[in-house]
Amino acid sequence: MGRQRVKFSSQVSPEVLAAMREIARSEGRHFQAVMEEAMEEYIVNRNRQTPRPEVMAHFRASVERNRRLLELLAE
Repeated sequence: MGRQRVKFSSQVSPEVLAAMREIARSEGRHFQAVMEEAMEEYIVNRNRQTPRPEVMAHFRASVERNRRLLELLAE
């Protein structure tokens, strides 16, 4: 049994709409599936309160690598 769908209407620039349709066409997917995936990703990214763990790992490694420089700059 598939997920329930709710029909809605909205407006978007012709360029954005054309780009989304091209993505769906090039991937051989239904337009609504591409739109739903884009909306879901937007919600996840919008609700993210902290940086992704891999970003923080790179940041920590950079701080450690440049610790002496940071100490000199702080003086």
